[in-house]
Amino acid sequence: MLEKTYRPEDVEERIYAEWEGSGAFRPQPRPGAVPYCIMMPPPNVTGSLHMGHALTFTLQDTLIRFHRMRGRETLWQPGTDHAGIATQMVVERKLAAEGKDRRSLGREAFLAEVWKWKEESGGQIVRQLRRLGASPDWTRERFTLDEGLSKAVLEAFVRLYREGLIYRDKRLVNWDPKLRTALSDLEAQPKEVEGHLWYIRYPVEGEEGRYMVVATTRPETMLGDTAVAVHPEDPRYRDLIGKHVILPLVGRRIPVIADPDVDPEFGTGAVKITPAHDFRDFEIGRRHGLGMIGIMDEEGRINENAPERYRGLERFEARRRIVEDLKELGLLEKVEPYRHMVPHGDRSGVPVEPFLTEQWFVDAKVLAQPAIEAVETGRTRFVPKHWENVYFEWMRNIQPWCISRQLWWGHRIPAWYAPDGTIFVERSEEEAKEAARRHFGHDVPLERDPDVLDTWFSSALWPFSTLGWPDDTPELRRYYPTDVLVTGFDIIFFWVARMMMMGLHFMGDVPFREVYIHGLVRDERGQKMSKTKGNVVDPLELISTYGADALRYAILASVAQGRDIRFGPQRVQGYRNFVTKLWNAARFVEMSGGLRDPAFDPAAVRLVLDRWIVGETARVGREVTQALEGYRFNEAAQGLYHFVWDTFCDWWIELAKPVLQGEDGGAREETRRTAGWVLERILHLLHPMAPFVSEELWLRLFDRPGGMLITRPWPEFEGVPEDAAARAEMEWLIRTISAIRSARTELNVPPSAHLVLHQHGASPLTLERLRRWEEAIVRLARLQRIDYEDREPQARSIVAVVDEVTYSLPVGEVVDLARERARLERELGRIEKEIAGLEAKLGNRAFVEKAPAEVVEAQKERHEEALRTRERLARALERIA
Repeated sequence: MLEKTYRPEDVEERIYAEWEGSGAFRPQPRPGAVPYCIMMPPPNVTGSLHMGHALTFTLQDTLIRFHRMRGRETLWQPGTDHAGIATQMVVERKLAAEGKDRRSLGREAFLAEVWKWKEESGGQIVRQLRRLGASPDWTRERFTLDEGLSKAVLEAFVRLYREGLIYRDKRLVNWDPKLRTALSDLEAQPKEVEGHLWYIRYPVEGEEGRYMVVATTRPETMLGDTAVAVHPEDPRYRDLIGKHVILPLVGRRIPVIADPDVDPEFGTGAVKITPAHDFRDFEIGRRHGLGMIGIMDEEGRINENAPERYRGLERFEARRRIVEDLKELGLLEKVEPYRHMVPHGDRSGVPVEPFLTEQWFVDAKVLAQPAIEAVETGRTRFVPKHWENVYFEWMRNIQPWCISRQLWWGHRIPAWYAPDGTIFVERSEEEAKEAARRHFGHDVPLERDPDVLDTWFSSALWPFSTLGWPDDTPELRRYYPTDVLVTGFDIIFFWVARMMMMGLHFMGDVPFREVYIHGLVRDERGQKMSKTKGNVVDPLELISTYGADALRYAILASVAQGRDIRFGPQRVQGYRNFVTKLWNAARFVEMSGGLRDPAFDPAAVRLVLDRWIVGETARVGREVTQALEGYRFNEAAQGLYHFVWDTFCDWWIELAKPVLQGEDGGAREETRRTAGWVLERILHLLHPMAPFVSEELWLRLFDRPGGMLITRPWPEFEGVPEDAAARAEMEWLIRTISAIRSARTELNVPPSAHLVLHQHGASPLTLERLRRWEEAIVRLARLQRIDYEDREPQARSIVAVVDEVTYSLPVGEVVDLARERARLERELGRIEKEIAGLEAKLGNRAFVEKAPAEVVEAQKERHEEALRTRERLARALERIA
């Protein structure tokens, strides 16, 4: 017998151990089985489960469990990412607390510390994923720095280098002066800052008292200026083009050039050109053959290329000193406040410095072309489709990908340098020495490149490296290309695009047939979750409080395609109640003798009530199947929720109680078997979304040699009838009881008041139904009896209209209708006033444009709620006869 209360904490760990121990998570090869593969986006080895993880892994696990039950040979490939910068920062902080420093330790000793940390602390998120119920094949778990994946990274780098698609170049890169490493464009996150525009006078050579005034947000970089540029059609400066100005504080003579990239509307229309410290200036400098003078070192301090007065100053201190000196010289014309976007390192949080340095690059433009074509031709499909436009926009404007990082933790670049600078890229040091010997005719000392690869380089190979590439393995042939990638829109560029490029280049096919893009998890007001706002929701706390199924179901019910997710603990609490409702329903079925009968034929049931629930089960089963096939997770979750809570528990069980307790043995037996058949299918349909409670109920109520629910076949509903007549009759019954209940509730009729129901205008069919279902209507609508005589509603009655019938309930003895009418009218007047105020506010363009988005959204929601309240009050007034 099932316990009275379901306790997730007593069930989940035990059930998970049974699943994993049984091998249920591993692919199950069967004759004719079609493979279905999802690549788990590898979470950082430093990570701890947050709501973003809970969202994406719940979606993936739902798909894997669904397709596993449908007979597909499922592989959900798990693993973790070495997370170069993030992991190195964690270990450096740990060492600092112990009074140690990375550089004093040396490279090998530091890497030993990182590996030690990884073994001791790096598996936390994997354990947390188990608590969520994730069912990947853990026996195949990979790590982006394991031996096999390191071999794949080495092979990919060497091949791309030999094909001319990886090269070394001196270019401007995003430089993080705190971490002292290059970053990709995607790792430099733009942040809006309150800055200034400084207007600086540059003396025109040979024209005493004439200046070109240049506006800049970064006066410290003027020490590296090599030109002043204007738009070629700007009449204000036409006579100065080709002349020279004198660079203040430095005294360097620099040319005035014309370039169409200059915006004549910005500042004064004249801009300083610093090719070594600005990406736009770098391109202008290349076009005009300008010198490139770097004036900062790796830590963002002014270097020896600047006047001695500024050398060694931190960049922002140098800015302050330079502005002071310009002011003293009378060369600072004015300063204006200026709000603008400044890239910051996504890990360090400090402003990124455009920095001229030699780095390794991937020719992303060449690799992007097949990846663009693959989506254009439908070989890979985005869901929702509009994300294709974001993908195309980035891919068609892609820049060289800087893949070298000045770190120690990661895949070390397989390049060795001879004393004369010749580069040898090989798979090992021995091969590099042999290549150098062939090149020079004798042995030469070689020095390996100290840099490591961008973490996303190894991640880009994930869909095939985890399956054994570069070796030709059975797994690679079986599971590549994979079926779907499930991920957030924020890594379309970081990861999705790069996997597409690498997969097509090395495998000749796309890495996945579909890409399902989900939104971000926000708080209940629509704000982004952050520690500073104090609105972060911890999924592990929610699991501990409400159980994993409640969290999963709350997520799935909230996921609408193309939208962010508003989420809070109250949602999870609501779905914990759903799990409890299901458990109580299963206990009722068990105590009522409901059982699973393999010989049960749903097409043979004879009672209207049973024919109806059989048809409704088939209908919801087909709808859930179609919704999961189409990645409409919210429709699947909400549809099944309403079927279980409303249709099965609140209506069918309540209506079936007299049958199950009645004297008609045949009807009782049919209803018991129907209950078992319906509950069994509910558990199957529920399993991908709420696996723990469904498995526990299955094992407790239906366990037999067929095995655990996780590996049971998905229910098929072919041949299960949907009886239109039974559905019409039961929907009439539900409408009738609901209308009477609503009328009572809206006019505050006490639940203890058992009233007489009168009818007016009922057709012969309705009268027949009223008599057939009289017991249920009287019991569930809390009536004394039904008066079948056709009569107009009496005074001091409340009314409810259902189809052609007007029902009336005399309430003069239990409700003061005059007072109730006055109360409703007062409340209606108040709500009308509130609606008018909300509509005025939402119609105010200035409010809508200036107010925070979450405030506007909250006002819209309140407006919708007020409209619903007005409708309810008006309906209640209409009920008073």
